[in-house]
Amino acid sequence: MKYNRCGKSGLRLPAVSLGLWHNFGSNASFDNMQAMCCTAFDNGITHFDLANNYGPVYGAAEENFGRILAKGLGIYRDELVIATKAGYDMWPGPYGDGGSRKYLVASLDQSLKRMGLDYVDIYYHHRPDKNTPIEETATALDAIVRSGKALYVGISNYNKEDTDTIARLFQQMGTPFIINQRKYSLFDRTIEKDGLKDYAASNGISVITFCPLAQGLLTDKYIEGIPEDSRMRTDGRFLKEDARNADVIHKIKALNELAEERGQSLAQMALAWILRDGDITSVLIGASKPSQIIDNVGMLSKQKFSEDELQKIEQICG
Repeated sequence: MKYNRCGKSGLRLPAVSLGLWHNFGSNASFDNMQAMCCTAFDNGITHFDLANNYGPVYGAAEENFGRILAKGLGIYRDELVIATKAGYDMWPGPYGDGGSRKYLVASLDQSLKRMGLDYVDIYYHHRPDKNTPIEETATALDAIVRSGKALYVGISNYNKEDTDTIARLFQQMGTPFIINQRKYSLFDRTIEKDGLKDYAASNGISVITFCPLAQGLLTDKYIEGIPEDSRMRTDGRFLKEDARNADVIHKIKALNELAEERGQSLAQMALAWILRDGDITSVLIGASKPSQIIDNVGMLSKQKFSEDELQKIEQICG
């Protein structure tokens, strides 16, 4: 595993991190969850990414990860980077959503209890909240770090302008702000278009990317159809069947052919592409079984692209 410096801090994150957004809820197999986390750790993935409302049901992923820690993984706590977030709706009423000091502090206390931890390594504000002054959100996160309940601060889904605003506040307070989590893949170039990718690289802020495989579209899973055990078929909340249209299928097949020429799976090539220029610190993968994790980590053996390959990718995805 390769480990990359996170922001301007001394912390290093693995090039591949494991996200618990899917397949760690109350409707999933605990034995499979445990196997995936242990497989990840055995293959050098030290960073595990959660959020308060990952499930289903809300809180279930944190509870299950707490059980995994208690059943053995926790003896390696000092070798783990555990992150969680708050920002989306978590509980009913006026205090279970947003970016207020009350919500962020209360949510972290609940998260720590669910996971059986004294602290998390990174605590994120999950999304900007236009109904809360950004100064309140920033000072709340700063206070949380100073309380010892988090070591570092991160933000997620913040665009370039909001990132710059909150980064300046953190700098004034001396807050250990190190990372922004954004969606990025061959099929989603938003962080290139809105300037966040270049801004972060120029200002010592790490970027960790979620949905690097476009919810599984950038794999060979959907080339010939929709498997019955796929996320598209079993959990259509985030990946709808109409996402697999004729244009997408054409692109997937062309990208898969290029990946085969490189001696990689499509997933491996898609992950390697994200890390191609050093601007991205880590790719956040999801998985439904341990073998997918092993395959994803395998991309590290071939990360470099020729100019011809990069041009072909742009022609296919353009």
